[in-house]
Amino acid sequence: MSNLTIRPARPDDVTAIMAMIRELAVFEKLEHLVVADEAMLHEELFGVKPGVEGIVGEAAGEVVSYALFFHNFSTFLCKKGLYLEDLYVKQDRRGGGHGKQMLAALAKIAVERQCGRFEWSVLDWNVNAIKFYEQMGADVLPDWRVCRVTGPALQALARA
Repeated sequence: MSNLTIRPARPDDVTAIMAMIRELAVFEKLEHLVVADEAMLHEELFGVKPGVEGIVGEAAGEVVSYALFFHNFSTFLCKKGLYLEDLYVKQDRRGGGHGKQMLAALAKIAVERQCGRFEWSVLDWNVNAIKFYEQMGADVLPDWRVCRVTGPALQALARA
């Protein structure tokens, strides 16, 4: 297993996390959608009313991975769940077990918090990630699709 220290994100990690968010966006071919900046991320992680939590993986004093997550809720289980928004390992650090360690750390958080589920989304073309997640015990749900309303459509729906 890799020599990775996993710990809660700190304010001084925001620059490194934001850089990896940009790397992730490039990998997913979605960089044109990134409007986030360090100040926004800092507020959502450490502001008065945080919207997300984070952990980072550190190797040899360098932040090489991050995960951002928050709680959702299952009405069927009547329990909160842990939703993973992003998990990213720097390209040159992949293959060393970092991703597995990060997922295990998140699963531990979910168990400690008595969550009924730990879930996330994966792009359908990312076959390497799908295979990895399945090897980790995840079920990729074939019948579910993500629904999203943003921007002007969100504003219009709010006025309906």
